[in-house]
Amino acid sequence: MRADRRLVRAVARATVDRPGAVVVGFLLLTGVFAVGLGNVSTEAGTSQFTEDLPAQRAFEAVNEKFTPTFAPDTGSTQLVQSSRNVLSKPSLLRLLEAQKRLAERPSLRVVSTTSAASVVATTLDPTAEDLDAQIRAVERATPGEIDAAVRDAAASEGFANQLSDDFNRPGARASATVAVVEHELPAGLSATAGAGTDSPLTSIQVRAQRVVASAGGDITVFGAGLVAAEFANVVFDSLILVLPASITLIFAFLLVAYRDPVDLVLGLVALAVALVWTFGFLGLVGIPFSQLLIAVPPLLLAVGIDFGIHSVNRYREERVEGNAIEPSMAVASRQLLVAFFIVTATTALGFAANLTSGLAPIREFGLVAAVGITFTFLIFGVFLPASKVLADRFRERRNLPTFGERPLGAEGSLLGSVSAGGLVAARKAPRLFVAFAVLLAALSGFYGLGVDTEFSQNDFLPPEETPDYLDDLPEPFRPSEYTVTGTLNFLEANFERSQGDSVTVYVEGILRRDYALESFERAASDPPAVVVSANRTATTQSILDVIRDRAAQSASFRRLVERNDANDDGVPDDNLDTIYSALLDSPARDRALRFVTDDRRAARVVYTLEADATQAEVSRAGRELADRHRFEATATGETVVFQAVSDVILASAVTSLAVALAATAVFLVAVYAALEGRPSLGVVNLVPIVLTIAYLAGSMRAFGLPFNALTATILSITIGLGTDYSAHVVHRFADEYGPDETVYDALDDAVRGTGSALAGSMLTTTSGIGVLVFAITPVLGQFGVLTALSIFYSYLTAVFLTPSVLVLWGRVA
Repeated sequence: MRADRRLVRAVARATVDRPGAVVVGFLLLTGVFAVGLGNVSTEAGTSQFTEDLPAQRAFEAVNEKFTPTFAPDTGSTQLVQSSRNVLSKPSLLRLLEAQKRLAERPSLRVVSTTSAASVVATTLDPTAEDLDAQIRAVERATPGEIDAAVRDAAASEGFANQLSDDFNRPGARASATVAVVEHELPAGLSATAGAGTDSPLTSIQVRAQRVVASAGGDITVFGAGLVAAEFANVVFDSLILVLPASITLIFAFLLVAYRDPVDLVLGLVALAVALVWTFGFLGLVGIPFSQLLIAVPPLLLAVGIDFGIHSVNRYREERVEGNAIEPSMAVASRQLLVAFFIVTATTALGFAANLTSGLAPIREFGLVAAVGITFTFLIFGVFLPASKVLADRFRERRNLPTFGERPLGAEGSLLGSVSAGGLVAARKAPRLFVAFAVLLAALSGFYGLGVDTEFSQNDFLPPEETPDYLDDLPEPFRPSEYTVTGTLNFLEANFERSQGDSVTVYVEGILRRDYALESFERAASDPPAVVVSANRTATTQSILDVIRDRAAQSASFRRLVERNDANDDGVPDDNLDTIYSALLDSPARDRALRFVTDDRRAARVVYTLEADATQAEVSRAGRELADRHRFEATATGETVVFQAVSDVILASAVTSLAVALAATAVFLVAVYAALEGRPSLGVVNLVPIVLTIAYLAGSMRAFGLPFNALTATILSITIGLGTDYSAHVVHRFADEYGPDETVYDALDDAVRGTGSALAGSMLTTTSGIGVLVFAITPVLGQFGVLTALSIFYSYLTAVFLTPSVLVLWGRVA
C-alpha cells in the first residue's frame, strides 16, 4: 500500500496550474540571496585547519608565554641567492647590496640582516660593523683573500648552515645561500601553525621583491607574507579557471542533451539561480569562501544538470505520446519529485556527514554543500518545471517552432542501447554477475585500506611550474605568477643538511617541585631514534641549559646549584624556587624566560631531530617525549600540528563514511517503506553505492591519491552522489512494477527510460566536475579526479549492476 502522496501532488499541481506565481516567488528569493553576495569573504591556506587542535593550542601558548610581553613582534624575510658560486666576490657584493637597499627603506622596518656575505666581510675586516663598511671590505679584497676569509669563516658557528649542502670549504664554493632580514612589526600578532591569507609581512615582502630586483643577480625573496599572498591569489585564480571551464563543458553537453535553445536557456538560468542562492547563503551566514569550497559550484552544477536532464527527458517521454503540456509535466513532476527527494536527502546526508569532522573547513564544506544540494532540489524540482510550462505554453500559443522533442535514449538510440546492457546480465546470469561484482569490490576495498593520509602546505599552493596552456590564456583567466612552491622545493633540495627539524614539548605544572628539573633530564635519556642525541641523551634546549651556562659564568650561582644537587648529577633537585629567583635576577633573565614562565607554572623544552625525519616520525617522537614528563605535557610545533591535522583527516574520512552509510541506509529503508510499501528496496538501492565506495578506495591507492583535507570527504560524498544514479533506476522500477508487470518488463521500462538520462547526466557531470583538474592547487585536482571517478562508477553500478540485484530481489520479495 503506497503512502499518501498529497504533498507531492500539491507541488506538482502548483507547478502546472500556477507556474507564473512559482517563477516569481523563486526570483524574489533569488533577490534576497543576492544581497548576501556582497558579504562573501575569502579564506585560504593551512592555518584554518589547525584551529582548536591540542597541539595548536600548545603552539599558541608557547608563543604567548615565552615571548617578551612588551617587545615588538618581529618577522623575517629570506633572501635566497643561487649562482655558480655565491661565495665569489660579485655574488657577495650583490647580496650585501640587496641587504643594504632593504635596510635603507624605512617602510620595510628592517631591524637587522644576517648572511654568509656579512660574515665573510667581517672576517676580512673585523671593524666592518655596518653594511657600507662590509661592502667596502669585499670590494677591496682580492679573490684569494676572499677565499681565505671563507675558509676562516667556516670555523664559526652557524656559517655553514647559511650555505647549501654542496658547500666546499677548501674550495670556498657553494651554489646557494640564504640571508635573513628581520622586520619590526606591531606587537600582539597571533601565532599559528601553517599560513593563511592575512599576514602583516605581505606588503613588506612584496615591496622587498622590487627592491631586491633592482640589485640584480639571482636573489629570490621568500617569506610568510608571500606565502599568504599566493594563498589568497590561488582561490580567485582557481575559481576563475574552474567555473567558466565547467560552464563551457556543461553548455556543450546540454546542447546535445536538450537540443532546444529554450530548454538550454532555462537549464542555464536554473544553474545560475542555484549558484546565487548558495553563494548568497555564504554571505548571509558569514562563512568565508575557502579553497575547499571551490569544489562546491561544480558539484551543484553536476547535480543540477542531472535533475534538469531527468526532468526534461521525462516530460518529453509524455509529450511524444501525444499528451498536452500540463498533463505531461504533472506526470513527470509527480514521479521525479519523489526521486529527486530521495537523491537530495541522501546526497545531503553524505555531505552533512562531514559535520562530524574535527576540522572546521571540512565541517563548513559539508554544511555548504548540503544546503546547496537542497537549494538545487527546490530549483530544479519546482522552478525549472514551472519555467518549462510557461515557455512551452508561450510557444504553443504563438505557434513558435520547438526543437529536440525526442527524449534521450529513445528506442534505437545509441544511449538507449548502451544503457540496456545491464538488462542482458540481469536476464541471463544475475547471481553470477552480482557475485563477480561483490568479489571485485571486496578485493578493491581490501587493497584500498593502504591509502595514504597527508596534510601539507604544498597541497594548497600552486605547482612549481604553471602549465603552458594556462600561461597562454588571456586575462583575466591567466593565473598569477607564483614563486613560493619553486622556492620551497629549492630550499628543500639544497639545504637539507642544515634544516634539522625540532619538536617542542610544552610542560604545565608546579615547576617548584623538587623533581621538576630531574624529570626534564630523565625525559631526555635514551630518546627515540629520530632525536639527535649524544651519549644516549637527547640534544635539547631548556631551562637546564640556562642554569648550566649561568653556573659556568657565576661562582655564587654555581655554589647555589651545588648545595641543592643531592645526587651530584649537575641537576638541582631541592629549593628550585630559590634557584629560579636567582636566575631571573641575573643577566640570564631574558634567556631564562624563553624556557620557563615567571610564575614557574609552564616551561618549554626543544628537542633537535634528524633532518630526514618524516612528519609522522616527528609527531610520534614528540608524543613519546611528552609522555615521559611527570607533568602535563603536550608536543607541539608546526610539524606536529600538521600531523595532528592528518590524523583528524583520516578519522574524519572513516567517521563521515560510517555516519553517511548508516544514515543513508535508514533513510532509504524508511522512504521506500513509506512511498512504496517495500522497505527492502532501500537495501537494493544501497548495494551499488557500497560497491562503488570499495571500487573508489582501490582506485585511490592505485592512482596514488591520498586522503587529504578535501579528498577525505570523497567517500561520504560518493554515498550521496551514488544514490542519485541507483535511486533513479530503483524508483522508476518501483513505479513501473505492479500486478500486471513482470520484474523484467518493469526493468526494461526503468533502464531504457531512466538509464539513458543517467548516461547523459554522467557524461555531463564527470566532465563538469573533472575540470577541477585545471585548478591551480593539487588538492582540488585530486578531488576532481576522484569525484568524476565516483560518478562514473556510480553510473556503471546503477545501470549494469542494479538490474541484476532487482531480479534477485524479485525472486525473494
